[in-house]
Amino acid sequence: MISVRPKVAELAFHLFSRPIHPELIVVHQSRRIQRGRYDAKVDITNCGHVVTFNGGKSTLCEVATSAGQPLPTRRCLIQQSLKGSRTEEATCQSGLEYRTHFQLETVGAEMFWMVGQQLGKGPTEGLLYRFDSSGRMALGAISYVNIETRQHSMLIQAIHTFPDDYAIVKVESLFSLPE
Repeated sequence: MISVRPKVAELAFHLFSRPIHPELIVVHQSRRIQRGRYDAKVDITNCGHVVTFNGGKSTLCEVATSAGQPLPTRRCLIQQSLKGSRTEEATCQSGLEYRTHFQLETVGAEMFWMVGQQLGKGPTEGLLYRFDSSGRMALGAISYVNIETRQHSMLIQAIHTFPDDYAIVKVESLFSLPE
């Protein structure tokens, strides 16, 4: 199991049509959501996040983590390196639709410091976790996940910072049930 924040070049993005075993990940913050015809669990992990969405008869599990993280290979719908900017989509037989856009952005030290200060400032409605500093920089990594629920959908907006690389990973995912 990976216990430290990976280098940003080692990040990967996965979507599974099944939940992953909880013992595969190190969870720092977690929230359960139950609404109408779906329930979900959102976890901030040492590498990024895991979102498990159960709607109708389908389950989708989004995982932003290290490429070296041991994950199942069965029922993997999307597997991409977390580099640049990318949009992905998937639809289950039950009609559950999934759409995501993720991007990795490297910024200057000043911009990185400003983003870190804004994310880590004050109380928040979303999930927020401040990692300890790696020792190289005064500011530790930060992971923030905003969750917006509607009757038939859930929107996740995640931001993960990687201070050693002055990098920011942004993920926006929409899980939608048929009306």
